[in-house]
Amino acid sequence: MLARATALALVAHQQLPGFLATVQGPLDHYGIWAIGLLLLLENIGLPVIPGELAMIAGAIYAGSGQLNIVAVGVTSVIASFAGSAIGYVIGRAGGRALVTRYGRYVLIREHHLDRAERTVDRYGWLIIIVARFIIGLRELSGIIAGTARMNPVSFLISSAVGAVAWVATWVSLGYLAGGHIVAIYGDLTRYAIYVAIAVAVVLAAWAGYRLRKRRRARAADESATDSAHAEGARRRVE
Repeated sequence: MLARATALALVAHQQLPGFLATVQGPLDHYGIWAIGLLLLLENIGLPVIPGELAMIAGAIYAGSGQLNIVAVGVTSVIASFAGSAIGYVIGRAGGRALVTRYGRYVLIREHHLDRAERTVDRYGWLIIIVARFIIGLRELSGIIAGTARMNPVSFLISSAVGAVAWVATWVSLGYLAGGHIVAIYGDLTRYAIYVAIAVAVVLAAWAGYRLRKRRRARAADESATDSAHAEGARRRVE
C-alpha cells in the first residue's frame, strides 16, 4: 500500500523517478499508445529507449489509476511481438546485404551481425527467448533470425514466449514495486552483468552437451560403418 501511494504521489506531481524521465513526456501526451510505439520501434531494431523503461513507467501510471494494467501488458506483448516479426521479415527479405548496407544508420555494424548470426545458429530458438532480456541483442534478434533464415514457425513461437515472459517481468515489477522501483532497478542494473554471465554459462553448458551428444552419435555411426566394412572384407576372404 505504501509503495502504491508513493507511485500515486509521483504521478500526481507529474514526476517519475529520474531514470524514467525520458518516457514521461510521451506517456503524458499519448498514454498507452506511446508504450506500444516505443516497444514496436525497439523490437524492429531502431535505437530508441530501452523497452523496460516504457513498461515500468506504464505500470506505475497504472498503479495510480491513469492507465489499465492489463492494457499496458497486452499492448506491450503485441507491440514487442509485432516489432520482432517485422524485423524478421526485413532480415529474411533483404538478406545480409540490406542489413550491412543500411545497418550503420541504426548502429548495426557487420561484426555485430557476424556475432549475432553465430549465436542464433548455435542456440536457435532458445536465444530468441533469452534475447528479450538482453539490451542490444533484443533489438537485433528479429533481423538476425531473418538473415540467418531461421525457421519462421520456430521464430514466431519463441518470440511470442519471450515477449510474454519479458513483459510480464517488467510490468509486474513496475506495478508491484511502485515508489521502490528506483532502488530495485538500480540493483537489477548493477547485477545484470552477473545474470548475463550466468545465462552464458547455461547456454555454453547446453551447447557442450549437444556437441558431445553429436560426437558420440558420429562415433557410433563410424564404428558401425567400420564393423560393416570389416565384416564385408571377412566374407570376401572366406
